[in-house]
Amino acid sequence: MAVDVLIGMALVLGVLILIHEWGHFIVARVFKVRVDVFSLGFGPRLFGWKRGVTDYRVSAIPLGGYVRMAGQDLSEVDSNDVAPTGAPDELMSKPRWQRVLISFAGPAVNLIFPIILLTGFFALVGMPYSAYLDKPVEITAVPMDNASSPDALQPGDQIVSIDGVKTPKWEQAEMQLAKVGAKERLQLEVLNNGKLRTVETLPKGFLESDSSIGFLPRAAVVDFVESGKPAMGAGIRSDDKIIAVNGKKIDVWGQFVEYVRGSKGKPLDLEIQRKGQVLHKTVTPIQGVTETGEPYYQIGVSPQEEVAYRRVSFNEGLRVAFGNTADVTGRILGVVGRLFSGRLSVRQLHTVVEISRAAGNAVHRGPMSVILLMAGMSINLGILNLLPIPILDGGNILLLTLEGIRRKDFSLRFKERFVQVGLVFLLVLFAYIMYNDVVGLLPTHS
Repeated sequence: MAVDVLIGMALVLGVLILIHEWGHFIVARVFKVRVDVFSLGFGPRLFGWKRGVTDYRVSAIPLGGYVRMAGQDLSEVDSNDVAPTGAPDELMSKPRWQRVLISFAGPAVNLIFPIILLTGFFALVGMPYSAYLDKPVEITAVPMDNASSPDALQPGDQIVSIDGVKTPKWEQAEMQLAKVGAKERLQLEVLNNGKLRTVETLPKGFLESDSSIGFLPRAAVVDFVESGKPAMGAGIRSDDKIIAVNGKKIDVWGQFVEYVRGSKGKPLDLEIQRKGQVLHKTVTPIQGVTETGEPYYQIGVSPQEEVAYRRVSFNEGLRVAFGNTADVTGRILGVVGRLFSGRLSVRQLHTVVEISRAAGNAVHRGPMSVILLMAGMSINLGILNLLPIPILDGGNILLLTLEGIRRKDFSLRFKERFVQVGLVFLLVLFAYIMYNDVVGLLPTHS
C-alpha cells in the first residue's frame, strides 16, 4: 500500500502541479518574460539541460515542479520601497494585464486539463458506467418500510415495465424514472415465479436514495474509508464486505446505508468479511449535512462500484467530459461558498495526508480511478489558486487589479507584507487541517 501511495502522489499531485506551472511558463514565454528555471520536481538539481536562457532540470523530489521567472522574487529587487521596473524581459517590467494573464494561466490549465484527460480516456478506453445498468431489473432487497406491505415490491420481483414502457434492464428503468420526474404514482408491471402483477409505488427518492422500487444491485463492499470518521475509528478497511448489521443480513449496499441513516446515532454492530474471516465491529454514526443543508447520519465510507465501458465517438467523449468538468466545478464552488458563509466547517477539508490516501487507493483500484481523481484534484487546484488570498495566483490577480484601479503600484514594502500575511494564513490553515487529518488516522478506543 505504501508503494501505491507514493505512485499515486507522484501521478496526482506531481503531474497536476507540473501542469499548473507549465501554464505559467507558456504564457510567460508568449509575453517574452525570461524564465530562468523550469523544474520537474523540487529540491536539489539532479540533472537537466539549458536551452536558451532557461535551465530545464529534474530535481530530487518528484512532487510537481516550479517555474522561476526573472524579476519574480521581490526580495531580489534593490529598491528603497519603490515598485521596480526591471529589465525588459523581467516579469515586473511587463504591463499589469500581461502579469494578470500569466498568473491566471496556471489555474486555467488546471481547469482545462480534466476535459482533455477525460476526453482522451473516453475515446481510447471507453466511457465508464455502472455495470448493474446492463442487468435485468430484479429486486434483491427492499426498504424496511416496504417489506411489510403485501402490495409492495418484494425480493425476487422483476420489473418488466414502468408506466407501460418496457424496462428489460436497469439502464432503461433509470431513464424512464428520470423522465417521469415528480409524478405522484408509478405503475410497475412485475414478474415473479412466472406470474405478472401490477404494483403502484412512489417514484420519490429512487435515483437519489436508492430505494423507491428496491435497492440497486450494488455489493456491500467498502471502497474508501475517510479519516476522522467513525468507520476508520472502528477499524473498517477498504475491501471489507458488510454481511450483517445488528444481526440482520445485508445483501446490497443500499440496505447498509438505510441502517446507518436510520440509526439516530446509536451504535451499530457490523458483521464484516475480510480475507475469508468474519469479524465484528461496532460503529457509532455521526450526523453530517448534505449539500442542501439537510442532516443525515454517516460513518465515512463509500462503496466499490463494478464498472463496464462503452465505446463512444470523440465528439461524444468531449461533450461528456465537458459536462462532467462543469458539474464538478459547480459543486466545488458550492463548497467554497459554504465555507465562506460558515455553513461548512474547515474541519471537513483535507491536506496532503488524506489526499495521499485517496491517491494510493486510486492506484490500487486501477487507471480509471486514478484518472477520475486527477480530474477532480485538477479542478480543486485550479479553483484554490484563484481564491483572492495573498501568495496564491488569485491574490496576485487581486493585487494587480487594485493597482490598475488606482493607476499606481503599491510599494514593495506593502507587497511584501501582503505576501507574508497570505503565507502565515495558509500555513496556519494547513497546520490545523493536517492536524485533523493525522488525528483522524489514529486508532480510537471505545
